[in-house]
Amino acid sequence: MRQKNLNIILISTPWPLYSRPSIQLGVLKAYLRSQHPDVAVDADHAFLKIATALGYPLYHEISERTWLAEAVYAALLFPRRFAAIENLFNRQVKSGSLISTTGFEKITTEVRETTDKLIADGDWDKYRLAGFSVSLCQLTSALYFIKQIKRRSPELLIAIGGSTFSGSTSADFFKLFEEVNLVVTGEGELPFSRLVEHLKSSAPFAALPPVAGIVTAETAEVNEIQTRFQQIKDLQDLPVPDFDEYFALLKDTGHGFFPTLPVEASRGCWWQRTSGVGKTSGCAFCNLNLQWQGYRAKDPAQVVAQIDYLTTRHQTLSLAFVDNVLPRKSTRTLFKNLADLSKDLRLFAEIRATTTPAELNLMAQTGMKQVQIGIEALATSLLKKLNKGTTAIQNLEIMRDCEALGLENHSNLILYFPGSDEQDVAETLRCLEFATAYRPLKAVAFWLGLGSPVWRNPGSFGIKSVFGHPNWSYLFPANFIASMRFMIQAYRGDLGYQRKIWRPVEDRIKAWHKQYHKQNRGPQGSPFLTLRDGRDFLIIRQRMFEADTINHRLVGTSRRIYLYCRHHRSIKQIRARFPSFSEDRILSFLKMMVGKKLMFEERGRYLSLAAPVKRL
Repeated sequence: MRQKNLNIILISTPWPLYSRPSIQLGVLKAYLRSQHPDVAVDADHAFLKIATALGYPLYHEISERTWLAEAVYAALLFPRRFAAIENLFNRQVKSGSLISTTGFEKITTEVRETTDKLIADGDWDKYRLAGFSVSLCQLTSALYFIKQIKRRSPELLIAIGGSTFSGSTSADFFKLFEEVNLVVTGEGELPFSRLVEHLKSSAPFAALPPVAGIVTAETAEVNEIQTRFQQIKDLQDLPVPDFDEYFALLKDTGHGFFPTLPVEASRGCWWQRTSGVGKTSGCAFCNLNLQWQGYRAKDPAQVVAQIDYLTTRHQTLSLAFVDNVLPRKSTRTLFKNLADLSKDLRLFAEIRATTTPAELNLMAQTGMKQVQIGIEALATSLLKKLNKGTTAIQNLEIMRDCEALGLENHSNLILYFPGSDEQDVAETLRCLEFATAYRPLKAVAFWLGLGSPVWRNPGSFGIKSVFGHPNWSYLFPANFIASMRFMIQAYRGDLGYQRKIWRPVEDRIKAWHKQYHKQNRGPQGSPFLTLRDGRDFLIIRQRMFEADTINHRLVGTSRRIYLYCRHHRSIKQIRARFPSFSEDRILSFLKMMVGKKLMFEERGRYLSLAAPVKRL
């Protein structure tokens, strides 16, 4: 006999971005409904309820910092540790911020009261299964929700999954959190669907046969079961995400913002691929793809159709691609088809520095407003250690192209990477002298991610030992620390040396931000370094910080060389392109342009830095 009323609830707890529905809940709900139309599936974007209660600005400040976010619910999970957790929290807070003026005690009180009421108002007994999606910053909040819900509904089956649980799960975890019945590792659709099929048969949960991608207390020590993923081969099988509950909740809250729709065009990263037995390529610091095996992309027509449907259904035009990197082969087709929708879209995406000017221009024409480029470093020597597959001159080129297209470049510069040296710092400082013509990068301290290439091969990066980050010991009792593996790790090595050598870069980036924002006050600030082409001549306008603007005019062959180097060129290519111009005259001109910071030179390659006022 089959169970007639199998009700499922999927929950996303704080601290995702409040202005986006959960892509994890939206996709999983839609998939389960497509596979099991006789099963009722609800999605609870609980984080939005907490954001509304706290106020969006305060929620946003907390959600931006991992340790702040995890500390709030850790204090509710382990109230006896409140003082230690508050100490960690206060050390992470910036003075003068909304968080500092509110205070930890007031924040935790508001969060506890709102969360407890939310749980008390829920009709949990009507559900057979509750699934929690747990990614960065959601660990302690999910565990608190689970404990409180399980007290009210002891028979409710609890499943937990997401990127935080993509590593191995030990039997100790189930002893520490007895409320959790199973952990989904890797991608959730197929394992969760198999679980639902089992429950529909009215068989008890204890009779669940081994399922790849599902770990229980009984199978936690069986490596073959817990590490073997079960994922969809073809993303075409995924239906349109279901965000209806988020928008219904948003309507009830009297919100004051237009939400951003998350869009998924691919899973995994095509730059990270298997390159031999036990070897992988990909960025050395990255652990964002633990839940995937390989790289898969949707057909552009499917992505466009889903975007068209969702923007029409929810009457919003802001979209964020949640891909780790956009598809390499189908990017142009995707954005050409998006342009054909005749909708004034506002887009965000993460892209690689190898994105071509033509692709970038097409994105801008389609509605791309913000990008995060995988820049990470401005020293080619360091980029090699990071295994980015790019160079500093390439990074400067795409930064310039973003300026030309009016794209906000929200990219990072990694500091303290283990194994980096004084040469890396010197190259970075030199490159920064040229990069300050563009929007500042954000300095971020390297953190060791569980499962990343650095974590797997610490000796190759001068690391002596790896362990859970010490901040976890403030949040969790000692027995939890000994039994759990956390996504944020720490290490012993050369951190003291790294902090010392990178201090000049930190100071330079702070000055860069100060200069940029001071100089861009007032009405629409233009790029600091621009060129206008007059066919027979060109004019370069160079805005200086706290000094008069300098105008440069280039004519004849000088103009043509400068335009030719809009894409970085080797000296051999330049000589071949302009054979009537002697090598000495070419080198003299290039040296003068570099000296004036109008061009950048790296290992015999030259790049013109001025952003054209006309689109690429």
